[in-house]
Amino acid sequence: MLTSCGEETEANRQNGRGGQPSCRSQLFEVAVFLFLVLPSLLLPYIAGAQTSAGFTFTAVGTVLHNLAYLALIAFFLWRNGEPKERIGWEGAGAGREIMLGFWLFLLMSFSASLIERLLSYAGFSLPSHPVPSSLIARTTAGYVLALVLVTVVAVSEETIFRGYLIMRLAAVTRSRMAAVLISTAIFSLGHGYEGLTGVVAVFFIGLFLAAVYLWRGSLIAPVVIHFLQDFVGLLGAAFSGRGHG
Repeated sequence: MLTSCGEETEANRQNGRGGQPSCRSQLFEVAVFLFLVLPSLLLPYIAGAQTSAGFTFTAVGTVLHNLAYLALIAFFLWRNGEPKERIGWEGAGAGREIMLGFWLFLLMSFSASLIERLLSYAGFSLPSHPVPSSLIARTTAGYVLALVLVTVVAVSEETIFRGYLIMRLAAVTRSRMAAVLISTAIFSLGHGYEGLTGVVAVFFIGLFLAAVYLWRGSLIAPVVIHFLQDFVGLLGAAFSGRGHG
């Protein structure tokens, strides 16, 4: 449940979930978090999406900094006495949510393909190599590491952009719609290596994931969708040899 700054519902008190931290505290949290996150999201633009780093170095680095963001969110929740359920980590009905995530992934894939075609017809150029070569596994050990990578990225990015930021931004702006749009815009910035068309397509994918999260009140289905999206993309790039350096 999304509530305004400082608001504490009777249900939360009965469940021992505690109240919301103050607006000032939440605004400070968001500022600190974005100060840490935005530079890494803007790096593809600054570096021109060019890197000589190998897959292992890039994957391990990505896993570690995503785990660091998760640890920071966990610290904020612990400091405020907020349970993980407040950011969508509900354990009830996990099996049903996983299956729903699978079917919604198929729907999202069809919709994303349609959006890319519409953007192409509108004159936007599609990236010929959407996956950087530094993110393409080429060995058996690399495939295992890629599985770890997409799992960590799916869990961390959904926790960050859907669970945590929507909750905090909705409280600060007092608008769930504004929270969704801002968090999704930030999410799409991290895909600058895909070009303008990729960023726009990812923005719509982010809106889809946010809608699923708000509908279900759980991050499980969005995580499954995100995992499958990245897994299929990296797997396809690995076996086709596509990528850009």
